[in-house]
Amino acid sequence: MARHDLSIPSHFKPDKVGEVWKVPYQERAEEVRKWAEKHNIISAANDVFKVCLVAVDIQNTFCIPGFELYVGGRSGTGAIDDNRRLCEFIYRNLDVITQICPTMDTHQAMQIFHSIYLVNDKGEHPAPFTLISEEDVQKGVWRFNPSLCYSFQINEEYGRRHLLYYTKKLKEGGKYDLTIWPYHAMLGGIGHALVASVEEAIFFHGIARYSQPDFHIKGDKPFTEHYSVLGPEVLECPAGEPIAQKNDKFFQKLVQFDAVIIAGQAKSHCVAWTIDDLLEDILARDRQLVEKVYLLKDCTSPVVVPGVIDYMDQANAAFRRFADAGMHVICSTDPIENWPGIKL
Repeated sequence: MARHDLSIPSHFKPDKVGEVWKVPYQERAEEVRKWAEKHNIISAANDVFKVCLVAVDIQNTFCIPGFELYVGGRSGTGAIDDNRRLCEFIYRNLDVITQICPTMDTHQAMQIFHSIYLVNDKGEHPAPFTLISEEDVQKGVWRFNPSLCYSFQINEEYGRRHLLYYTKKLKEGGKYDLTIWPYHAMLGGIGHALVASVEEAIFFHGIARYSQPDFHIKGDKPFTEHYSVLGPEVLECPAGEPIAQKNDKFFQKLVQFDAVIIAGQAKSHCVAWTIDDLLEDILARDRQLVEKVYLLKDCTSPVVVPGVIDYMDQANAAFRRFADAGMHVICSTDPIENWPGIKL
């Protein structure tokens, strides 16, 4: 018998996706049991074909206008539109999605990509969105801020050597130059929280299917950027000691699913580099696994700051490369049972 999309619960308000509000957990938990019974929803433990949804950094800091790094894309409403479609996708396909894995960008003030980390000869900090190259560090345009030594329990020489080493490693790896980002996704702050509408959809799914969401924290190491949930930009300090680790456990989990769906923010950064790391790890293990990855092209947007930076072209180029490698670039409104390789 052909599968039909589920009806979207009446509590979902599309016009609230761009707002911050409190999820009424108990009320939703009581509603969901009736809704699940009406739609004959069974426990995720009974899924034969197992589907994982990776929701990358769908946090207020990236998705709500007025917050620090709102991803508006070129339309100006990018993340809001993306999250409305993602919520609808979750509700329509709640019976198919086995587990949802949200990633959480997580920072504190003193990190290598924040202004406070660097100073110039005048003691000034770089402005947000400043790009710091290896040459800038070599010439002393920007240097490690020695006032951070106490908090990091390091000496100034270590800080200087690491900054030069770090920017050199980024260049060698073909990464973006070190980007100074506005303070964002601050641990303990409201910007760190999931977008309420998406959080509600994830909670609703978890209760309906008896499936605990699997949260993954990233970006909390002070000496490296961490765009991809699967690994930081740089793994070691100049002496070879680890400053962060790859998330091999999460990769091993993902490849056990029959389908892995990826959405979130931003298409040009954390989404693209998560997919890039996933592709690299898959190719090192079994090229055929790439065909189980599905990218929701209408549930992600690139970083665009009008008149400052625009990563649209880089984001689109990355998605073309992923498609050429064998991943499926899909629209969230396409019936999931018609996706290539899906066997419900």
